[in-house]
Amino acid sequence: MKQTDSEILVKLKKGDASAYKILFDEYYDTLCMHSMRYCDSYDIAQDIVQDIFVDFWNEKRYLKIEDSLSAYLHRSVRNNSVLEMRKHSKFVFEELDEVINKLIEDEMPFGISPDQELMRLKQEIDKLPHQSKEIFKAIVLDDKKYKEVAELYGISVNTVKTQYGRALKKLRNSPLLIALLMLK
Repeated sequence: MKQTDSEILVKLKKGDASAYKILFDEYYDTLCMHSMRYCDSYDIAQDIVQDIFVDFWNEKRYLKIEDSLSAYLHRSVRNNSVLEMRKHSKFVFEELDEVINKLIEDEMPFGISPDQELMRLKQEIDKLPHQSKEIFKAIVLDDKKYKEVAELYGISVNTVKTQYGRALKKLRNSPLLIALLMLK
């Protein structure tokens, strides 16, 4: 006979270890599938769910649950899955940094340092027409969306796109600009 979450929770709070097995059997597969919404690997999803069950038992987290056991488990899986993916994405960004640095080295004219190239890029940005320069800075440096920039300057989104495109055309020969845009 299938037991409800509240019955399982009552048994857990009384110290009945068999309720833990029932809970695991009931939720393990469902929670692994839930974790897969956030992860790109079933193995990682399984590890996340197993860790949650271990912590749930070892730290007696069931004693603090007052509402839905299912909601607590699903929320824990979601949070832990997102945290795990953030760890993995950190490594992806480190790899991207290496690629960008290599690109800058390969594309940098011989004998010109990155600092010199940065100064040249700043000078080129300063040469842009005022509106193009402000729009470029807002999008690239301030990470604003086209719509936000349009509202900020009281212009249409199409004007923002046009001005941004013109700025990019004038700056397209800078390896540092390419690297900057790849990081966005």
